[in-house]
Amino acid sequence: MKKLVLIFTLVASYSAWAQGDINAGKLKAATCVACHGNDGNAVIAQYPKLAGQHADYLTKQLVDYKLAVTSGGAQGRSNAVMAGMTAALSVTDMKDLGAYFSSLPISANTTPEAVIAIAEPLYRFGDPEREIAGCISCHGPRGNGTSLAGFPKISGQNAEYTALQLQEFRAGTRNNDLNSMMRSIAAKLTDNEINALSAYVGGLH
Repeated sequence: MKKLVLIFTLVASYSAWAQGDINAGKLKAATCVACHGNDGNAVIAQYPKLAGQHADYLTKQLVDYKLAVTSGGAQGRSNAVMAGMTAALSVTDMKDLGAYFSSLPISANTTPEAVIAIAEPLYRFGDPEREIAGCISCHGPRGNGTSLAGFPKISGQNAEYTALQLQEFRAGTRNNDLNSMMRSIAAKLTDNEINALSAYVGGLH
């Protein structure tokens, strides 16, 4: 029953974002190119690929970056660069950007064989002894996430960026995850596990 309530809460939260305008988003995305690439596929590994990500998820992240500024860091997602980038954006701008980047194809990525032994069991089954849920339960067998529930697509993502996010969740410096789900899981992961999982999900298809 508790699980059903959580799912309905997630759906209600993310269904609030109406569909943006792809063409308008394309025009507004000019300032995003330096970090995220011409086609939304960041070539600098510390930055995320935005291409193919769920539009609602992208919109929420932009809203959260701006919220962190207006709340003095008490809410939202703190990031010095993105704080400046979102300062002048309206919610409509954010929706348009989300729609545009979501419409683009994400570039291919691979999973190094060396990480499979560590990452695959964690991704699929978690670690019950340490109360770690399998990543598959939210992000799906192919890492595509769930748009309505707000779980992002992680397949194809830059491994370095994914690792940085898991480290931030573990440290508590990123705290815009619903019900602290990611912080709870990341807190129990070792550096080796974070690096393995981050490389592993990049090649999920």
